[in-house]
Amino acid sequence: MSSVTSLHAPKGLEGVVATTSSICFIDGDEGVLAYRGYDIHDLADHSTFEEVCYLLWFGRLPKADELEALTQRMADERKLDASVINLLKMAPKHALPMDVLRTVVSALSLYDPDYDHNDHDANVNKAIRLTSQIAMIVADYDRIRKGKPVVEPDRSLSHAANFLLMLNGAAPSKTAERALDIALILHADHELNASTFAARITAATLSDMHSAVTSAIGTLKGPLHGGANEAVFKILREIVVTGADPIEYVKAMLAQKKKIPGFGHRVYHTEDPRATHLRQMSRDLGHASGDPKWFEMSQKIEDFVKAEKKLNANVDFYSASTYHTLGIDVDLFTPIFAVSRVGGWTAHVIEQLDDNRLIRPRADYIGPVYPQKYVAVEKR
Repeated sequence: MSSVTSLHAPKGLEGVVATTSSICFIDGDEGVLAYRGYDIHDLADHSTFEEVCYLLWFGRLPKADELEALTQRMADERKLDASVINLLKMAPKHALPMDVLRTVVSALSLYDPDYDHNDHDANVNKAIRLTSQIAMIVADYDRIRKGKPVVEPDRSLSHAANFLLMLNGAAPSKTAERALDIALILHADHELNASTFAARITAATLSDMHSAVTSAIGTLKGPLHGGANEAVFKILREIVVTGADPIEYVKAMLAQKKKIPGFGHRVYHTEDPRATHLRQMSRDLGHASGDPKWFEMSQKIEDFVKAEKKLNANVDFYSASTYHTLGIDVDLFTPIFAVSRVGGWTAHVIEQLDDNRLIRPRADYIGPVYPQKYVAVEKR
């Protein structure tokens, strides 16, 4: 065991530093999240998702012509091979959108012009394509499963506006476009979360970008990672359906020792900075749509849980009411997480491969004492 640096690995690798990275900075005590040194609040207030992607992939904010070029490139890559559309149509009716997304992203590698290249430039190209294509897959599959015609992309629209157009069949309002754009910015990266770590582990074997992103999507699917906002909305919907009082409903959950999804965080010990913006977005969208009840319920629950359990809302809590008000079905909440997080996943894959070393940790062995004496089967 001479190569083991610690014989007491914390459960879930909590607090373990696994690599160096220049992409994302988090200070859980101060509630800081920054991409390449830029505070998430500044980016949410002033930036766009396309600009944030440039920042993640190239390490700096773009000049005007560079941003225009990337925005146009992302728009130009809004295309899927006919075989990929057929694959979406062949998915069984019961298939979950996350399962379809995982499968189809894997298949995309077969049609990528750089499929047999794994150098830096090829991976940047793949990052751009995947970011455009994943949004199309989510929107197209939702239309197909509902028996609606697939909507052709509008390459004059922003990434956020085009996604809502392809999903809902109508151009979004400026309020809805900006709300989704901010949500995509907020979810674009979060250091070594489970799905990003999975992507880096896959990339570190010198596998390809599509394999790494497929690994990330499979990891994101888990309810302890990307599925939490779905759980939040199911609670909100149950409260509406049953006519329950939000606080009494949550009290009953706590009495049954059930965890309230959307609260607390492994890293943040103060408010999740992303929740600050999503709370405001949920409020604004609720008022703009004339249906503020989802926000109002959420706010009552948040106030109660914060007072009763001293837990802060995390990124998942208000994203549930925000996405619903945007007209997004609950089982698309996690796929839309992927629509954003692909920017960060691909940035981490590029960074991993630019200075690669196989990720191979050790385990703290707690099994039977070595050596065990082998006993013949007839004598056991």
